[in-house]
Amino acid sequence: MVVFAGQGDARRSMELLWRAGVESRSAPGPKPALSVDLIVGAAIELADAEGMSALSMRAVGDRLGRTAMALYTYVPSKTELIDLMCDQVFGDLRDDHDLSGGWRLALVSLASDLWDFHLRHPWLLQVSYARPVLGPGEFRMQETVLRVLFATGLPAGQVRRLVGALLNVVRGAVQIAAESRLALKETGLSDEDWWRARTSALGELAPDLAERYPHVARLGEESAPPPAGVSYLEHEARLSFDAGVAVLADGIEAAIACAPRSDTA
Repeated sequence: MVVFAGQGDARRSMELLWRAGVESRSAPGPKPALSVDLIVGAAIELADAEGMSALSMRAVGDRLGRTAMALYTYVPSKTELIDLMCDQVFGDLRDDHDLSGGWRLALVSLASDLWDFHLRHPWLLQVSYARPVLGPGEFRMQETVLRVLFATGLPAGQVRRLVGALLNVVRGAVQIAAESRLALKETGLSDEDWWRARTSALGELAPDLAERYPHVARLGEESAPPPAGVSYLEHEARLSFDAGVAVLADGIEAAIACAPRSDTA
């Protein structure tokens, strides 16, 4: 399921994201007043625990001990709520990556934080990049990434492309890791058990597999088992992530070496 952010009323969405004129409203009775921040926090907790498919205004209301109708006073619909959730978690990313050891170390640190961030909030992987939310959290995240990439000294045009390259490397690899965890939860079958059942049948039905597909067989021979407690697929996803970040950094170093240098007197 792909979710597109930024689908609500543009003006109202921007007001909520930037908290322009947003105030807590008193409600009768002993229960504390709701607020946009309280609703968004509950929605993030729900999505982190149960996934995007469990997210609804009613479910968030239940988590807060209120009705869905009570939430609509603060957040018009689930559409705006998703925008607010994305922006909130973007704003929680670290923004203090140490550049004293050079941009490459900072890039690796940033990429690793993005990996962990997406595994904490795997529902975010279902929100398309095609429609940004344009809130303060998202701009803060962009500023964090750009601070590291501009330290390369490359011009803005190249840095712009590197942002997309970095986020695609991270998102592509971490999605596999997140889906591996989801597969276990949804099917009750681990990666290892799934592979064991199918490779056993495959060995009987296609005994000449290695001869027919020698390069595929070579990959299997050279693969290493995952650490204890980590699924095979998540381990492979992390190795792909590490390799992707390293190759991207190598490419940046090559681009820096090829960049024209200004003459110094």
